[in-house]
Amino acid sequence: MKKVVFDSKEVFPSKIICVGRNYTDHIRELGNKDPEEIVLFIKPNSSISDILLKPDERCRYEGEISFIFKEGQIAGVGFGIDLTLIDVQKRLKEKGLPWEKSKAFDNSAVFSDFVRVDSIDDIRMELWVNGELRQSGSVSQMIYSVDQIVNEIKRYFSINDYDILMCGTPEGVGEFDKGDIFIGKIFSGNKLLTEGRWTAK
Repeated sequence: MKKVVFDSKEVFPSKIICVGRNYTDHIRELGNKDPEEIVLFIKPNSSISDILLKPDERCRYEGEISFIFKEGQIAGVGFGIDLTLIDVQKRLKEKGLPWEKSKAFDNSAVFSDFVRVDSIDDIRMELWVNGELRQSGSVSQMIYSVDQIVNEIKRYFSINDYDILMCGTPEGVGEFDKGDIFIGKIFSGNKLLTEGRWTAK
């Protein structure tokens, strides 16, 4: 089982529940349609990584606010990078097929350490790539609130301790190369809560 660090301890999520199309500007940049309902998909435990590995195929980074659960409730927050195999996803979507191969492959969910959080109302994120701010977003900009997302998840899936919720990505996604330097930051207002630093390998 792959692990993440939460509250300075190693824990083992059973799955990652991801939200697609949750920021309007990101929907526009990829030319997608607005969702008629909350879009959910799952990455398995095997997708977890603390190293940013670039696949041989074209790959897109998507920085995301990520929450970790304990006793069915959000208990902590971290920074996550959702990796997508661009051409694989395009081919599968055009055929109307499931696109797990493009989203749920090994090492496709990269996380910083998670820290405890009491309030999520003013949580925001920044992703810097090679010293340039590429993405920024907050929970207040999401199409669906965190409460709405959690309620929808509970209709369909059990939430186990240390499962992770990736809340969707704001605009600014892109491809990357080996050697690129990523810094992902999570803030509560102006207070830095946690950050991850990776050099793509």
